[in-house]
Amino acid sequence: MRDQARAAVAEITGRTPDDVRQLSGGDTAAAFAVRLDDGTTVFAKTAPMPGAIAAEAASLAWLAEPDAIAVPEVHGHDEKWLVTEHLPAAAPNALAAERLGRELAALHAAGATAFGAAPPGGPADAWIGLARMRNEPGEQWPSFYARHRIEPYLRRAVDAGTVSAEGGALISLVCAQIDELAGPAEPPARLHGDLWSGNVHWGAQRVWLIDPAAHGGHRETDLAMLCLFGCPHLDRVMAAYQEVSPLAEGWEQRIGLHQLFPLLVHAVLFGGGYASQAVAAARSALRAR
Repeated sequence: MRDQARAAVAEITGRTPDDVRQLSGGDTAAAFAVRLDDGTTVFAKTAPMPGAIAAEAASLAWLAEPDAIAVPEVHGHDEKWLVTEHLPAAAPNALAAERLGRELAALHAAGATAFGAAPPGGPADAWIGLARMRNEPGEQWPSFYARHRIEPYLRRAVDAGTVSAEGGALISLVCAQIDELAGPAEPPARLHGDLWSGNVHWGAQRVWLIDPAAHGGHRETDLAMLCLFGCPHLDRVMAAYQEVSPLAEGWEQRIGLHQLFPLLVHAVLFGGGYASQAVAAARSALRAR
């Protein structure tokens, strides 16, 4: 795999790699730090899912376009390999967290053409981790979210026996009543789309967002996902976000609704406790009504 990475980086950048080092981590891709002959180091990754590299490159370009938040610069890509800048790393800190909150608010405010809109040049059939994700534009967030972010994964989880019939019925009830549960209408936000803590890359002064599944959606979905897996200094992130762009009343009661999407994706991919968490999130959403 190192030889493949070396050849891909040489072809994409036009430079000669001097050193290739495989990196640990990553659920879906093989990743490498590659030092080039001019002394710079780039990051290279490959993923087995068809179209995933093109989707990620389009996502990164779209998130970078408003110059609101830091994402890795894309040096180039082909069908199998993506080459970006190699990011410095530091321990999470409160000042960077506050900057993340402000910048995330600005990113969301940059907007999208529709709920479910793919980034320009990005495919309608994209990916979130190893699960397919359909980007289908729609005028209303509740119907888009139920049809393309809950129901496809719920069907798979119920068919596999991961979510029980009773649990599936409860989540289906959320979809049936989603107009009542969604809160005040908002315009489409420009979402990272897979904003769990592992996709928040901490630097000394700021945060970079990596591995996006970007699309037009509801800003509370990004924030609910950020709350799901224990982001460091989350209270500072949220307070700074609220200062720039206050959330609609009742947003805390809607967290379960917005977490249904990532929880069902995880139930499909990993099973186990994620199914029970999804059912609990559905109960939370219905109680909030």
